[in-house]
Amino acid sequence: MWSFSRPEGVSVVRSTLRGWRRRALAVAAGAAVTATAMVAGVPSVAAQEFPAPDEIVSSSNMKQVAHLPPTAPLVGGTGTDIAFQGRYAFVGNYLGFTIYDIKNPKKTKIVSQVLCPGSQNDISVTGNLLFVSTDSRRSDDSCNSTSQNDGTKPYWEGMKIFDISDKSSPRYIKAVATDCGSHTHTLVPDKKGRSVYLYVSSYSPSASLSNCQPPHDKISIIEVPLRHPTQARIVAEPNLFPDGGNPGDGNPWPNGTSATTGCHDITVYAEKDLAAGACMGDGVLWDISDRTAPREIDRVQDDEHFAFWHSATFNNAGTKVIFTDELGGGGAATCNAEIGDERGADGIYDISGRGDNRKLNFKSYFKIDRYQTDDENCVAHNGSLIPVKGKDIMVQSWYMGGVQVWDFTDSSNPKRIGFWERGPAADPAEGGGSWSAYYYNGYIYSSDLGKGLDVLEINDPRTNKAKGVKMDELNVQTQGRYGR
Repeated sequence: MWSFSRPEGVSVVRSTLRGWRRRALAVAAGAAVTATAMVAGVPSVAAQEFPAPDEIVSSSNMKQVAHLPPTAPLVGGTGTDIAFQGRYAFVGNYLGFTIYDIKNPKKTKIVSQVLCPGSQNDISVTGNLLFVSTDSRRSDDSCNSTSQNDGTKPYWEGMKIFDISDKSSPRYIKAVATDCGSHTHTLVPDKKGRSVYLYVSSYSPSASLSNCQPPHDKISIIEVPLRHPTQARIVAEPNLFPDGGNPGDGNPWPNGTSATTGCHDITVYAEKDLAAGACMGDGVLWDISDRTAPREIDRVQDDEHFAFWHSATFNNAGTKVIFTDELGGGGAATCNAEIGDERGADGIYDISGRGDNRKLNFKSYFKIDRYQTDDENCVAHNGSLIPVKGKDIMVQSWYMGGVQVWDFTDSSNPKRIGFWERGPAADPAEGGGSWSAYYYNGYIYSSDLGKGLDVLEINDPRTNKAKGVKMDELNVQTQGRYGR
């Protein structure tokens, strides 16, 4: 993941629908965009007209119902991940985080903003606690810290904890330093309801960094007592790759495969004692019945198609895992003819067998079916399930490829349902696109790297049943079962 330096101010977003997009929207609801020339189901560049800068285009079953641009003090930062609780959405930003009131999604409003710089500010919530990740070297653990890029001098990075009992005035209460910082983290409930664990994912050690020495094949596990959160501490640092993991192939982008030096992201299905790890060069399935000692069940690699295993999503039954490949690190144009439709994509894996004999079995790839321009970074990124009982349907961010809704009920034959996107950024400083797109209580919320928060609605027979599923809390990397 990556960031931009952005000036003050926000460009005006236009939502005119022109040319081929009008023709596309005339297609049946949710149908894929078609053109006169096709390559692997994707319109060829010669046949496709691209939307104008900042032009909003979509399938006929999706629309934007609200947009909140960045506001001070977070203007110029990079929008990141989202968590939900009751009537609130919590959105991370490289400069801090924002709490939104989404009781009426079409009239979403800001409740409070916290200035606390430290990329990425990946975010999760439980009860009255909010957790944010810091994966950049800071002068200290305060919200007034400055950048400290000399890794040989004292610096801090890791986890921060806030008390959000008063949503209008969050209170910073605790910091826990972790080796190599915290690029992302995953909230894992214990089995007694007394504590939560934070699985802290970080990577890319260097001999020049005093607190991030190689090898770094571990995660840090922080225990947070819910009644006494200021007693949070590291309780385990399990080595997940005693064999060193995927060594990588040493080739540069776009053909290279990353060496594993830790994990980028971990998703847990706590009820089933399972975790899926997207760990740079490896996709892993763990047993987490002992929360502080994940135990590997199976591991897969895909050196031909996957460059960087980025994130993971279980289906509702816990019988499948979607792994995403962040080819180009999120900063490259990979949704084009040169890259094709199998790299920078999702990999769909079925889980077969039982217990320690479970295996991850590759079934197919999925990628958006609309080429983007060479000025648009586009690759598979963060998404969540849309809770339709008996179906496996997902909404997902693709950076400047926009937001895609798709069905992987048939693992070997995923189907597109709908999309929403903007054209190339009129102001390059506001570029980046959708970082996370999650479904929560009837609406899709998309955190844009540069343009703020978008609230979207999908109306389609294949997804409408999800509107009856209400959740009290959602941390997407902490999956629970719906449709009981």
